[in-house]
Amino acid sequence: MSSHIIFGAGLIGGFLGGIFTSLGQDTRLVCRPQTQKKLANGLRLTDYHKNEVNIPKLYFIDSEIPPATDNNMHCRFLWITVKCTAIQKVSNDIKPFVGPNTIILCCQNGLGSEQIIKEHFPNNQILRVMVPFNVAEPAPGHLHRGSEGTLHIETSVEQPEVITELVEVLDSKMLPVKETKAMLELQWAKLQLNLGNSVNALADIPVKNMLQQRGYRLVIAALMKELLKVTDSLEIQLPKLTSLPARYLPLILSLPNFLFNLVANKMLAIDPTVRTSMWWDLSQGKNTEIDYLNGAIIKAAQKHEIACPANTRIIQLIKESEIANASSLPRKRIEATTLLKEIA
Repeated sequence: MSSHIIFGAGLIGGFLGGIFTSLGQDTRLVCRPQTQKKLANGLRLTDYHKNEVNIPKLYFIDSEIPPATDNNMHCRFLWITVKCTAIQKVSNDIKPFVGPNTIILCCQNGLGSEQIIKEHFPNNQILRVMVPFNVAEPAPGHLHRGSEGTLHIETSVEQPEVITELVEVLDSKMLPVKETKAMLELQWAKLQLNLGNSVNALADIPVKNMLQQRGYRLVIAALMKELLKVTDSLEIQLPKLTSLPARYLPLILSLPNFLFNLVANKMLAIDPTVRTSMWWDLSQGKNTEIDYLNGAIIKAAQKHEIACPANTRIIQLIKESEIANASSLPRKRIEATTLLKEIA
């Protein structure tokens, strides 16, 4: 039995798998053949603090060969690191790796995708994981963590000692890890930060460059204000994930550039090449996770009769970009002033 299987080892999954391996954990990666080829000679991991670790050898489970159905393929911890849009298919693909004692850890952005896994595996523990940072691929075989944040694992009600021990093993310099009993609140707080994903995808520029332009920040602030109306209605208090409290983020983002640069220096302390996962999805012609991000806000807002025009319009613009991708039409970058008018 492998201790860890990372299913969908792309950027985030590859980074986690590399860290786990560097910590001496028995870890296997399930990934696309082209990803396995890039990692055939090992993996270099770096972060924005200039930390570095090199893993000379990774271990894979071939995704193109149907796995055996015996217990040898079962693992203790199965980490699902695919996008929300792939969860339905993955719920069938992971069956050979799930035994009666397997704990399944869902690392998706947004809200609600873990329910699909729970429906397929009602007898297993399904725990949510909040991954707060971005990972980029500067070169084949090199993954770079470009932003701050602590990975949080949901506390297990059935076996709390198991997750406590897991956190103690994994918590490290390049991967800070904690457990939490307040995962729903954390997910909403992460969702607030993820509202920059769609704006970055439409802006078609690196995140740092986007945040340096007040027009784009005003768009993100408008999206966040709508989210805060929804969380107020749900009586959810958002925890602090960054150096700034969640409720103050729209105000800080709305500041003129010279003031923003003074008070939000940590927000800008990110790798200048980092782009969001939604940008990568559109760039690679894939459908995005917009329904699980901004769409989750709309879904909750409708139940409480809260209008969210900014998020509604952003969803429409992302959907239009997805349609353009499907039709092989050229991608259009939306300038800050234009995007601000779109949501007004």
